[in-house]
Amino acid sequence: MWDIQENKLYKKFIFANFLEAIEFINQVASVSDSLNHHPSILINYNVVEIWLCTHDANNQITNKDHALANLILEIK
Repeated sequence: MWDIQENKLYKKFIFANFLEAIEFINQVASVSDSLNHHPSILINYNVVEIWLCTHDANNQITNKDHALANLILEIK
C-alpha cells in the first residue's frame, strides 16, 4: 500500500543489500521509461524511497501515478 505525503504517493522498500536495491531501481526505471512517467527516487544502501506525482499536472496525484505505483508493486 502507498501512503500520501505532501500530495505525492510514497512508499519505502527495504532490501537485503545494496545490490538488490539497485536491481529494483533498474526495473522501476525500465517500467517508468516505458510509461514516460518518472518517479523521484532516494536510495540509502538497502532502502529505496519512491515518490510519485505528475509534474505536468501541477504536481498532483493522477491516474498515471496510480498506474505506475501498481506496476512498481508487481516488481517488488
